[in-house]
Amino acid sequence: MFQRFLVCLALSVSLCAAAQTPPPPQTDLPRARIMAGMYQIDAQVAQTPRQREIGLMSRKEMPQTEGMIFVFDQPATQCFWMRNTLLPLSAAFVADDGRIVNLVDMQPMTENSHCSTEPVRFVLEMNQGWFARKGIHAGSKLSGTLFK
Repeated sequence: MFQRFLVCLALSVSLCAAAQTPPPPQTDLPRARIMAGMYQIDAQVAQTPRQREIGLMSRKEMPQTEGMIFVFDQPATQCFWMRNTLLPLSAAFVADDGRIVNLVDMQPMTENSHCSTEPVRFVLEMNQGWFARKGIHAGSKLSGTLFK
């Protein structure tokens, strides 16, 4: 009986550890070219629920000209957090026409919620400070095939 208990306990601990292990980085998603003024962004496109859930988790670095754009089916208030995300990021919440609704800076490995100020279908994550360094702010327009 005690051995069965130990086996169950070991199995439970193993399953818990597996559930806590962050997924490997996503580096093979489709890409889209996005223009922010005169700046070109090579963005990975996360459009399935699982791709959006993993996002940039476990990435240790990201080139300055790269980012990840999250594509949702319908405009809604989108909220993001940074669980298992190692990089400090800035997120642009983007309307269908490419207008940046609002920007937020997010700290690594936190569970603080960062939300759009109005319903959006797109969220573009870049290395933290990228938008500020390029003079891109709320109201700026992004262009590319994703935007109407």
